[in-house]
Amino acid sequence: MGSLLQGVNLYLIGMMGVGKTTIGPLLAKHLGYGFLDLDGVIAKATGKSINQLFAEEGEAGFRQIESDVLSQVCAFTKLTIATGGGIVLRRENWGYLHHGLIVWIDVPVELIYKRLAEDTTRPLLQDSDLKVKLRSLLEQRTPLYSQADLHIIVQEGDTPEDIAKRILEAIPGVLKPQASH
Repeated sequence: MGSLLQGVNLYLIGMMGVGKTTIGPLLAKHLGYGFLDLDGVIAKATGKSINQLFAEEGEAGFRQIESDVLSQVCAFTKLTIATGGGIVLRRENWGYLHHGLIVWIDVPVELIYKRLAEDTTRPLLQDSDLKVKLRSLLEQRTPLYSQADLHIIVQEGDTPEDIAKRILEAIPGVLKPQASH
């Protein structure tokens, strides 16, 4: 399968809490790829947590740092990359993402809510009504997420292994056939 992708990076997009950082390493292992969590790379590069960056730079400042890091990461090959939920908001990021294969992991809001209800670490969720906030973020981002090469819909009860398997099975169907010389 890794040879089928010919080293092309796999970018996982979707809302926070859909499991990109859990599913990513499973995919990487199957593909013989490395795994990168973009937020992790940003935190390491800046020496600050994502929360700190949001607090100090604001969302716009954070998004710029995110774009800069993405632009550097996309120069590498054979990576499975978990992106932040808002990576799709900046048009320039699509230029980078389209160098690879983009997989949208789509989880129903109710399920995301269950997973994130206790999570105080996410800057965009410091909101009194979490479900309303999640729904509005998803509404805003769905037209962008839907530009992905692959759309994987997650049901309650799907394990990360199930989802990784579905992604791997779907990849051959979206690869552009290579011209034979």
